[in-house]
Amino acid sequence: MAEKPEKIVFKTNTDEEIEFYVVEQTRINDVNYILVTDSMEDEAEAWILKETVNEEGASDVVYSEIEDETELEAISRVFSEILDDIDIEM
Repeated sequence: MAEKPEKIVFKTNTDEEIEFYVVEQTRINDVNYILVTDSMEDEAEAWILKETVNEEGASDVVYSEIEDETELEAISRVFSEILDDIDIEM
């Protein structure tokens, strides 16, 4: 039986809470990336988020969308290789 993906709750800048499923995660060049989706159904929307440093010594982890297109394409390819059965379209 396949393991159910972990669900994670994000708090936005406006303190709104949003739930996502964590499909996969990876670490490249000491940076953590996660692939999340809003649903586990076919054709669900997915985002690749990058862990960023918020404030020195802060206990909260901050994830943000990748703004650099080259970095996003490279990380998308990594997730595509890790997850052969998932097609990531940008």
